[in-house]
Amino acid sequence: MDLGLTTPALLFPAISLLLLAYTNRFLTLANLIRELHRSYKSNPEQVILAQIGNLRYRVNLIRNMQVWGIASFFLSALTMFFIYIGQVFIGEAAFGLSLLALLLSLAISFREIQVSVDALSYRLSDLEEQFPK
Repeated sequence: MDLGLTTPALLFPAISLLLLAYTNRFLTLANLIRELHRSYKSNPEQVILAQIGNLRYRVNLIRNMQVWGIASFFLSALTMFFIYIGQVFIGEAAFGLSLLALLLSLAISFREIQVSVDALSYRLSDLEEQFPK
């Protein structure tokens, strides 16, 4: 494999956009948690606690998505450094680890989306029970 400086550099924009998307998901969930917290303080209901528990799980998933995305970004930069100083074999190993970290981040993202869709399906089924066709 011929790994030059440009190959790991190609991941920079993709990883940056991915981290931006993860951050937006995190901020949306954080606002929803704050809203549900206020709602629970004024009207304590078990269903709100269950929703907050689901959101806590999703926030932890997003944190892990971000950690592995940042690790991928770091390892891509490290790859470029090793190639720059002539340590191509170490650079190739770092690039492989970078790709694995990116794959792990995407796999966790896939799980977070599944949990999100399950939560929405639950909410919609609740409405469908109230208003049958």
